[in-house]
Amino acid sequence: MKTPKRLVPLVEEGLIDEVLTQLMSGKEATVYIVRCDDLICCAKVYKDAKQRSFRKSSSYQENRKVRNSRQARAMENGSRYGRKMQEEVWQNAEVDALYRLSAAGVSVPRPHLCYEGVLLMDLVTDADGDVAPRLNDVEMSEALALEYHSVLINQVVLMLRAGIIHGDLSEYNILVGRDGPVIIDLPQAVDAAGNSTAAEMLARDVNNLRSYFSVFAPALKDTQYAKEIWGHFESGLLHPDLPLTGQVEIDDRPADVDAVLEQVELAIEEEELRRMFQSE
Repeated sequence: MKTPKRLVPLVEEGLIDEVLTQLMSGKEATVYIVRCDDLICCAKVYKDAKQRSFRKSSSYQENRKVRNSRQARAMENGSRYGRKMQEEVWQNAEVDALYRLSAAGVSVPRPHLCYEGVLLMDLVTDADGDVAPRLNDVEMSEALALEYHSVLINQVVLMLRAGIIHGDLSEYNILVGRDGPVIIDLPQAVDAAGNSTAAEMLARDVNNLRSYFSVFAPALKDTQYAKEIWGHFESGLLHPDLPLTGQVEIDDRPADVDAVLEQVELAIEEEELRRMFQSE
């Protein structure tokens, strides 16, 4: 096929030898199958902000870093330079996430490089060597639904331990490769420790999995894996071998108001003593 304009610089630099076909075009990017030497890869061409339709992008970009304060101010002011920086941060978020998650043992496409707004990465294939299907296109039995749900919950745990939350996880951005589910599409990846909506994002990801798989495996319908995972994460006890049940004990005991007030009074007294000694 004719080389798309955005891929011409990579062909000229010898990073891509041949563009074979367009694989898909979505809200964030257009993806092509390309040949790089003896490898068949994916080239993900990011769309400009004006072409993107991803919702609530500002909440996903919270706490993302730029190189210096000038860039940060430009992004806040919305200048032309600032918008360019926002695009770089948006694109680099996926590249950084893929490298970190791949190193952490999460099943994601292996990244190769990002150049001029194009991400080169592995092409995910199925057992026959064909392009892997999306999860929502796979025929699902109850047993397979339970198996894949368990695998993906473990992947979510590994991601969280690596400090990353997908932020838009669903059956539409999970491929079923030769070795099982592979998580894709991470430009909106969330910093688990630095984003104020991290718990909400994790819950949405996990509950999306529950909603999809419970159609085939009704036993998953009332599970509470999101609360269980986040609770272990906050307590510092989350690790891949931790057995998860999907059940969370709800403490419905009435609050001990007198005990709370006593603690408040003690804190006030301690603060008054501290100030008194400081003034001496």
